[in-house]
Amino acid sequence: MKSYVHVYTGEGKGKTTAALGLAIRAAGADHKVFLAQFIKGGHYSELNALKRFEDLITVEQFGLGRFINGTPAESDINAARHGLKKLKDILASGDYKVVIMDEANIALHYHLFSIEELLDLIDCKAEETELIITGRKAAPEILERADLVTEMKAVKHYFKEGVKARVGIEK
Repeated sequence: MKSYVHVYTGEGKGKTTAALGLAIRAAGADHKVFLAQFIKGGHYSELNALKRFEDLITVEQFGLGRFINGTPAESDINAARHGLKKLKDILASGDYKVVIMDEANIALHYHLFSIEELLDLIDCKAEETELIITGRKAAPEILERADLVTEMKAVKHYFKEGVKARVGIEK
């Protein structure tokens, strides 16, 4: 069965949540999933839930969780590049039905790796592996290469009213 490249991007909430929903659906069909989180480091509530599927869903963070905006440190760049190297082997192997690169678009935007490196990664994916790339500011080249693009649009958000991220809802 042919597989595809998905991109979930845009300024609205829900990109990672959509990818996690797909991961759970795949696990429900007994497919193996690899979730690579870029930029993110540390603990999020979804990691608690995904532990229940640890026989099918593997999660690895390739971020240090220290910067969201601005200039990344060399250690942030090294962590992301380590992730790319590992993912190249994972994608080429065909061992996972679904591979999710969470926040890879924004990692690219902050130059943690190059557009060429990400395009090479897409090119090396096994035919049977579905690839999902999430994050704001998807590069035009990534959108062009994708088979499915979903843009999350922010229409209204309570963060603008000063509401902080809540455990179990936003973090």
